[in-house]
Amino acid sequence: MAQAGTTTATARGRLSEWRRRLLALTRPRRREALPARFDRRRIYVLPTGFGAFYGALLATMLLGALNYNNNPALLLALLLAGAGLASLIAAQLQLSGLSIVAIDAEPVPAGQPMTVRVHARAKPDRARRGLRVDDDGALGTGVASLDLDQGAGEAALRLTTERRGWLELPRLRVWTTRPLGLARAWALVWPQAPLLVYPTPEPHGPPLPTGGGDQAVTRLHPAGDDVHHLRAYRPGDARRTIAWKHSARRDILLVREYEQPLGGDVELEWQHLNGLDQEARISRLARWVDEAERDGCRYRLSLPHQPALGPGSGHAHRHACLRALALMPHG
Repeated sequence: MAQAGTTTATARGRLSEWRRRLLALTRPRRREALPARFDRRRIYVLPTGFGAFYGALLATMLLGALNYNNNPALLLALLLAGAGLASLIAAQLQLSGLSIVAIDAEPVPAGQPMTVRVHARAKPDRARRGLRVDDDGALGTGVASLDLDQGAGEAALRLTTERRGWLELPRLRVWTTRPLGLARAWALVWPQAPLLVYPTPEPHGPPLPTGGGDQAVTRLHPAGDDVHHLRAYRPGDARRTIAWKHSARRDILLVREYEQPLGGDVELEWQHLNGLDQEARISRLARWVDEAERDGCRYRLSLPHQPALGPGSGHAHRHACLRALALMPHG
């Protein structure tokens, strides 16, 4: 049993080495700008396992038909061979003229899978079904489907992430085995645009620092303490918020709008995290950025050798802070 397992592992290693050498000879050999169009020089066609069996079966039929001078068997073998050759051309035409126009993804914390969207276009002259996209096992966790409707389509490919910063994409492979599964037609695209990976937030740590600064920040809140202003009644407002006296004077229903103090801006200072190494500081600050955004606080991020970010809040401010943390030099 052990010897059989060793033999299988050796065969897999040789197959992987053979595939690596084959990919080294295929185009493109360097990163390229998008859009990338697949022409006949970039499309490769090789038989599948079923295609190799099909070819061996046809060769046996031809030899038998010639040996016994059986014309019907010879005609059948030639017809099947013609169908096989037509399937090779059809598989190649599925990719011919296809263009990969863009590749994008939403940043994720390191360690989580990233969903990469591959956008493709082609002339809407024929349906292109059954296309697949993968990265040949370099970073991917599966195979994505790509179908082009009206000349445009999108595939969602999941890639693993290990560290923060820029993720350089491997060569992506677009392939198909349609229509008969006898051959695999494939082409490669190697985009030069990297994707951003956020730092991993600290799973457990101290709470978010309290807000400081001289100016207090307030926000409208139905359960606040101070009356901010009066406004017209809207369906759904609580009856206890109606200002009856003011409503009687103006002959219209008015509602009290309250405000609630939130404290000052939260200061996220790199220098205040003494005693932690660089990656631990980045993870803690990433966690605090997420907590401040979740709590609706305004926050300022101060990093060494960079201008302070903020104070602010919202999706754009969060992305700017996490991007700055992700692109910090690795320790």
